[in-house]
Amino acid sequence: MKRSASSYIKLSLASALVLVSCCLCSWRLMKIQVVESETYSQTKTSTQTYSQTIQATRGEIVDSSGKPIIENKVGYSLIIEPDTFPEDNTEGNQVLLSLTKILDENQVTYTTSLPISETQPYAFTEDEDAVAKLKKTLNMNVYATAENCMDQIQKEYEIDDNYTPEQQRLLAGIRYEMQLRGFSLSNRFTLAEDVPLDTVMEIKERGVTLPGVDIVEEAIRSVAQGDVVPHEIGTVGPIYAEEYDELKSKGYDLDDVVGKSGIEKAMEDTLCGSDGIKEIKVENGQVVSSEITTPMEAGSTVQLTVNSDFQRELQGILSDFITNFDSLRDEKTKDLKTVQCGAIVVLDAKNGGVLGMVTNPTYDLSDYKTNYEEILNEENKPLFNRATYGLYRPGSTFKTITAVAGLNEGIVNGGTTYYCGHVYHFKDHNYNCTGSHGDISITRALQVSCNIYFYKLSEELTIDRISDYATRFGLGQKTGLETGDAAGHLSNQETFKELGADWTVGQVLQSAIGQGEWAVTPLQMANVACTIANDGTRYVPHLVDSIWDYNHNTCLEKVQPEVAEQITPLNDSVFQLVENGMIAASRNNFPSKYSLSDFGFDVAIKTGTPQNSSRVQDSFFIGYAPANDPEIAFAGVIEGGEYSKYMIRSIIQAYQKTVKNENVTVDTIAATTTTTDSAQNSTQPTTTVTTAN
Repeated sequence: MKRSASSYIKLSLASALVLVSCCLCSWRLMKIQVVESETYSQTKTSTQTYSQTIQATRGEIVDSSGKPIIENKVGYSLIIEPDTFPEDNTEGNQVLLSLTKILDENQVTYTTSLPISETQPYAFTEDEDAVAKLKKTLNMNVYATAENCMDQIQKEYEIDDNYTPEQQRLLAGIRYEMQLRGFSLSNRFTLAEDVPLDTVMEIKERGVTLPGVDIVEEAIRSVAQGDVVPHEIGTVGPIYAEEYDELKSKGYDLDDVVGKSGIEKAMEDTLCGSDGIKEIKVENGQVVSSEITTPMEAGSTVQLTVNSDFQRELQGILSDFITNFDSLRDEKTKDLKTVQCGAIVVLDAKNGGVLGMVTNPTYDLSDYKTNYEEILNEENKPLFNRATYGLYRPGSTFKTITAVAGLNEGIVNGGTTYYCGHVYHFKDHNYNCTGSHGDISITRALQVSCNIYFYKLSEELTIDRISDYATRFGLGQKTGLETGDAAGHLSNQETFKELGADWTVGQVLQSAIGQGEWAVTPLQMANVACTIANDGTRYVPHLVDSIWDYNHNTCLEKVQPEVAEQITPLNDSVFQLVENGMIAASRNNFPSKYSLSDFGFDVAIKTGTPQNSSRVQDSFFIGYAPANDPEIAFAGVIEGGEYSKYMIRSIIQAYQKTVKNENVTVDTIAATTTTTDSAQNSTQPTTTVTTAN
């Protein structure tokens, strides 16, 4: 078949077109492979690596026998992984709503800290610090309203009117919490901890519809004994913005937890451990690998000096006394108001370690997180630790310090007597004693708590030397306890000036017997007793006994007793004479139920009933036992009460039972208790000062 000329032309043109196309493709391919090869190579291998912190397991806190107070249990935490969570806000919001619906249906708690009311019209909560943090986080001005802040969050995360008001508030709370905790490829977000297994299974079953949501098995902070020194154990919490600059340099991330108070804060460096690092590699926007490059190291376990069984016994002793105080009422106490508050501190007399420390009212650390507002607003402030921060006049318990000062300065000795005729005339004022003791020596003066003996001694001592010895005994300053305590103040000219009160010469007398403007804590006074028990060696009270590895198998460090002050006695009789007076005071005809005379060893005590304008009086005691070889030193106070010394017998019995494991029954105040007039009349006299104003 013959082809026409036009056919050959068309065929030639097509062939030429194919040839040109091939040449162009070859040229382009050569340009890509040779000329632009470096550019395409860079595009192909463009990667980013992110580091994600793996939180270290915090060390546990155990009592003196190794029983856990704060422990870690294996549990499930619900986390949101930044590398797989939807970047699209709408998709992310739907995931959060689906997730919280599951949690709500299973009654699993999750918390957010958005300080805005749950319902409209929106208003700020009363937490001013949280509100200020919100405005700063959102870059809002100080005048921004709650509505303004909500609008900003809703705008940023596309929480529009397609959601109900309840959903809007819920999403805003979670989104703000994620922002606050620095949610990013470097920081995952933990929404809920200790998630029940059935909820875990449900979330895993719906995993395909919940991108970015994961369940991890990890150590969860758990309260094993919430009633054991809760004020001293303290809490942990998230890192706040104002803390982060400092903590960042120590290796912390925004999603870490840190000790906020108590031992959790004081021993943070020991408990926190070392975080691990997980590296996430992203290529062209896709996660291609993730691996742990630095394994985490768990924190160390902190063992306390506190015996949890002894602590629990002490709390019962204090609570029973307060509950049943009305059974002790008599003519002397009939006008006192209802007794509700008090504290007891017991130290190891050998080294100043805290064996037990209780305050009433108190709370259980297990309830702190879930019922904080209720505990905060409860009557008589159970969150307030009266043992370390309650400030009281010491009353006649202070006479032990005045006695040591007089003996150590050589002003008096065991044979020196002063005459007590019930009334002491000084600078145109009359000061009364509770008795007429005649010629009386220092040991007898301590036994019967003769005011006039110490009035006369104070004149020769002067307020300067009284203040000096009070300071050497640790008053007017913090004790050095790891968790902190109140310093209080002395009763001298400087304090009166600070308080805007007039100092008169008569204040020297009042200060010498523990009146005036002294402000001391039960912990400080327990340490006074401990110092006398150790013939002038004052230890720094401490709560930490030792540091162990996480599994509590190997002791890494044993805390050594620290001497804060050494009062060198003038001679061997200085502290012995004071102790003799304290032993005699322990035999002051206690009712048999509360006797200190049948232990088989002597007990050294001093009691007082300091005046208190708001409560008429308090009831104070200090002491140590056994007197000849002290093992424990103690102090206690009952606000607005009397006869607190009746608890001493039970305190010693509780120590024998729980710490020494002896077969002893602990006697406590019972509602059926009755006392005789003679017994009451023989109790420590009230420190009453009468002036002729």
